[in-house]
Amino acid sequence: MNNKSIIILAAGAGTRMKSTTPKVLHKISGKPMLYYSIKESLEISDDIVVVLYHQYERVLETISSYFQEEIKEKKIKFVKQDHENYPGTGGAVMNITPAHDKVLVLNGDMPLIQADELKKFDVDATIVMSVLNLDSADGYGRVVIENEKVVKIVEQKDASEDELKINIANAGIYQFDTKFLLEKLPTLSNDNAQKEYYITDLVEMAINENKTLIPLEVNEENFKGVNSKVELADAEVIHQNRIKKEFLKQGVIMRLPDTIYIEEGVQIEGESILENGVTLLGNTKIINSHIKTNTVVEDAILVDSDAGPMARVRPGSELNKTHLGNFVETKKAKLNGVKAGHLTYLGDCEIDEGTNIGCGTITCNYDGVNKYKTIIGKNVFVGSDTQLVAPVTVSDDVMIAAGSTVTSDISSGELYLTRAKKKSISGYFYKHFSQEKK
Repeated sequence: MNNKSIIILAAGAGTRMKSTTPKVLHKISGKPMLYYSIKESLEISDDIVVVLYHQYERVLETISSYFQEEIKEKKIKFVKQDHENYPGTGGAVMNITPAHDKVLVLNGDMPLIQADELKKFDVDATIVMSVLNLDSADGYGRVVIENEKVVKIVEQKDASEDELKINIANAGIYQFDTKFLLEKLPTLSNDNAQKEYYITDLVEMAINENKTLIPLEVNEENFKGVNSKVELADAEVIHQNRIKKEFLKQGVIMRLPDTIYIEEGVQIEGESILENGVTLLGNTKIINSHIKTNTVVEDAILVDSDAGPMARVRPGSELNKTHLGNFVETKKAKLNGVKAGHLTYLGDCEIDEGTNIGCGTITCNYDGVNKYKTIIGKNVFVGSDTQLVAPVTVSDDVMIAAGSTVTSDISSGELYLTRAKKKSISGYFYKHFSQEKK
């Protein structure tokens, strides 16, 4: 663990997102943007302070749910910015006392940040300032560098003609010597049009005092800020490509990877295949399994199984050596060695090996108030269009005739059927339609 504290600025409303959801809670690959800043920070620091303000309680509750252990261990702390008295980026870091000699200030709207990039800030300087070397720095503040040191930063609107030709831009991430930061923060002024305290003013102070300011060229993709829904979508594409690239390196087969969506937290192991249009959500775990076209798997486990095409495996499902065909849906279903070929709903159930589930079978698990469980044993043949009205238990070695409604437990070896007695009226068709013509 590096001897470094981290402050993450996440107080803004993000008005350009045009949403009632706080900017840092907008999701990338299933997790809030702020989650990624904290996750990567934990790789290099045990002293992380997250500065919040807009919808403080909502952001705190959401983010805390992902880092309960780290918060308990006091590796992560949350503070509410005194926005009324100390607005702005400089105001956000006031009244925080870092535990270590260096403090890295990050933004909570940079979900593509990576720990390896942050480790590059391990440079002995009063300020290490992240910069981007761009083909065109239009729209960015310029950074003037001489003898490998920052000597000036200038906003585009204030830049001279020569300065506008500079393609080195400020990336907005800084590492400060903690002693310098704590000494200079009280001297910041909000004497500007916005009446805010700016962290960039600390850079000006360091330059004026001939302190050492080292520019650190960083990867533009990693430091991409998200301020709009367009940028959110662009960032998610990049993040998705990273996730899929790692799984491809591990030996996962993907058909048309650009059509596949995999959320942060999904695990894939062994000889697994993902066909086009597959969606893997939440804490799904896939081991040696084949997920076929346009199948959705959410918070479920599949081992040595296949699902789809167009199946839906919902939360709480655990499939082992099981085949699910097209248009099969499971929810809280524990299936071990089961075949369910098509057009079936299996909810709140346990089904054992050797059992075949016929087309159109439904476990009727909900009575409008409560959920109930269906248990089916080994080597059971469930005929097509069967309804199992829970709670119900079907023992081993049972046959259920097609079209049956099962409302009671079935003992081993039985044939169970519920069908109305056949009734046939000769010539009814001709009689019916001849009357209709009259």
